[in-house]
Amino acid sequence: MGFLRYNTYPARVMMGDVGAFLLGGALSMLAIFSKLQLMVPIMGVMFMMSSISCILQVGSYKLRKKRIFKMAPLHHHFELLGVHETKIVSVYTLLTVAACLASMLLIG
Repeated sequence: MGFLRYNTYPARVMMGDVGAFLLGGALSMLAIFSKLQLMVPIMGVMFMMSSISCILQVGSYKLRKKRIFKMAPLHHHFELLGVHETKIVSVYTLLTVAACLASMLLIG
């Protein structure tokens, strides 16, 4: 919670690998213990979109020497299109909340 307090706009603290791996491991453990592993991709749809955009960008450049996005991951593409950072974060957050709510509806 302290990280979230100090990471509001403009971000002053970077989480780094240790914190990201800790959160990822905790989420994975919770999903496995609750037997809801298939809900993780639904809840993390924005993370998956960012990862897939990187994979597509690299694959396209290696195979065709053309880029799909101005820059990967996807949120940097939107920044280069002129969308403000706070708007991108807001939309990502809203889409993540909607995906989490949808996964909760699928469970019940």
